[in-house]
Amino acid sequence: MPQHIRSAWFKTLGQLVAVLAAAALVGWLLGYVWPVVTFAALGVVAWHYWRLRKVLLRLTARQRMEPAHGDGVWNELDRLLYRGQSEMRTRKRRLLDMLRAYRAAAAALPDAVVVVERNTQRVQWFNKAATTLLGLQHTDMGTPIGERLQPMSLSHWLAAGRNAEPMLDAASPVDPDLRLNLRLIPYSDQYWLLVARDVSKMLRLEQVRQDFVANVSHELRTPLTVIHGYLDMLDPTDFPEWTPILAEMQRQSQRMTQLVEDLLTLSRLEAQDSLPDESVAMASMLATLKREAEALSHHRHTLVVVDEAGCDLWGSNKELHSAFSNLVSNAVRYTPVGGTITLRFAREGDGAVLSVRDTGYGIPQSHLPRITERFYRVSTSRSRESGGTGLGLSIVKHVLNLHQARLEIASEVGQGSTFSIHFNAERVHPRDPASAYPSSQSQTA
Repeated sequence: MPQHIRSAWFKTLGQLVAVLAAAALVGWLLGYVWPVVTFAALGVVAWHYWRLRKVLLRLTARQRMEPAHGDGVWNELDRLLYRGQSEMRTRKRRLLDMLRAYRAAAAALPDAVVVVERNTQRVQWFNKAATTLLGLQHTDMGTPIGERLQPMSLSHWLAAGRNAEPMLDAASPVDPDLRLNLRLIPYSDQYWLLVARDVSKMLRLEQVRQDFVANVSHELRTPLTVIHGYLDMLDPTDFPEWTPILAEMQRQSQRMTQLVEDLLTLSRLEAQDSLPDESVAMASMLATLKREAEALSHHRHTLVVVDEAGCDLWGSNKELHSAFSNLVSNAVRYTPVGGTITLRFAREGDGAVLSVRDTGYGIPQSHLPRITERFYRVSTSRSRESGGTGLGLSIVKHVLNLHQARLEIASEVGQGSTFSIHFNAERVHPRDPASAYPSSQSQTA
């Protein structure tokens, strides 16, 4: 207890003793000691109750009351209450200023921000951009967001809640030409934050880029065909001194042609939202991949093919073959002579996984996050020596995205790499046992 409060306490206690002593003296003089002392005690109790009433009025009043001057315990209590009220008002004012600042900042955001109650999905608050992009009005406060934005078909997406896809692209209900990117952020157990961003300009720029790459690649086909034709007409035996030059020109023109074909393939995949589903016979697919690996390896590697899934896949046979072939050819190119390449197709829960494992050079961990970017190379010199275009894994990534599959890469320098493609249960269907590939086959390719 602070010194000044202790002093006030003892002073009030001393005043009480003094009053009772004076009442006892007066009662003794009058010959009525106990009646006078009792009357004085009742007066003291009444006075304390009156001061207690003033404290209750101060606590329930909405305005601050200046404490009365004095140095008794009740005066100290008044001053403590006054100081507490002042600190509370200051704290509330500071919190209100912070809340106004946060709301002003949220209102100034170019992205639409909507606070949605989790259980009822009712709109609790939104900023100005939500009116521009989503068409929300003040009359929409308290209405279900799914009903208000019914043209966007958000009901199933919102119903998934925390399990919803991180992002959803949809047309704006205000302007169909506006493309919005929606994100649902569960920031508490009671409220969600719906954020909508206008990505129309970005999508247009992406479309311009895709068209540019596709058009340039298409236009390069004709001059490359002409160059190939003239190079084929030149016989190195007629120009012995030009033999190395002609061979290099042939090699580079073929590499350029492959680069153009890969660019066109990538542009075509980027422009597609889905692929036609057909039954992909994995037995024949694995046999084809094995033959291609043999032709590329020229008997310099050991090839192991394991098929223990007992199922086939739904998807585009052409595009899946392109993705699988890219992984197998990369394994052959980046595995030293005498290495082993294992192609394994197995079940994984209700789905399936196709893995390509090699004993090659391996990939440093720092490169793995960017390995599927177009033209990204771990080793430029080694990639050029192997004849790669730098687009193979980008094509693989886009093909897998169109099949709702995912690519996992595990690698260790000097130990080799494993590229695993995981397919969900919707992409798997039973296979005829008679057409199954041998469970394990190994040979030097």
